Amino acid sequence: MARALLALVAVTFGLLLQPSAFAVVPPLTQPSWVELTPQQKKILTPLAGEWDKLEPWRRKKWIGIAQRYHAMNPEEQDRVQRRMQDWAKLTPDQRKDVREQYKDVRKATPEQKEVLKKKWQEYKDLPEDERKRLKAQAATKPVPKSGAAKPLVPIVPPRPATGTPSPASPTSVPKSPAQ
Repeated sequence: MARALLALVAVTFGLLLQPSAFAVVPPLTQPSWVELTPQQKKILTPLAGEWDKLEPWRRKKWIGIAQRYHAMNPEEQDRVQRRMQDWAKLTPDQRKDVREQYKDVRKATPEQKEVLKKKWQEYKDLPEDERKRLKAQAATKPVPKSGAAKPLVPIVPPRPATGTPSPASPTSVPKSPAQ
C-alpha cells in the first residue's frame, strides 16, 4: 500500500513539475470587423466582406498597413486601395497562385529580375488598345488545373564560365506588330 501511495505521489509531482506539457496556448486573435476602429474600417473597406474569414496573422498584416496608411503619400494610398480591391476580387486559388509567383520573383537572380523589369516596361509602353487586347487574350486562357502557376520570371540557367550566353537566355523580347 505504501509503495502504491509513494508511486502516486511521485507521478503527481512529476506532472506538476511539467506544466508546459499541459498548458493551453490561447489562439492568436485579431479583432473582428465590428471591433475595428472607424478609421481602420474606412481604410480596409475592400476587405470587409471577408475580414472575419481571414487568418489572424493576415488580419494583423492588414492592420499594420492601416496603421501606416496615413504616413503614405496620396499616390501610395491610392495604390494600396487599388491593390486591396484587386486582391478582394481574387478567388482563393488565384491568391495562392499570386503568392507563389511572388515567391518565384523573390528567388530570382538579379538578371532574371532585370529581364522581368524590361518586359514590364515594354508592356507599359504599349498603346492602351494593345494592352487591352493582351489583357482580354490572357483572360481567355485556361487556368492550369494542377495549381502550379506559371512563373513570372523565366527560368534561365546560369551562363557558362566562357561568357557566351546560354541558348535558353532571352536576348530580346519580340515587339508587337503595332510598333
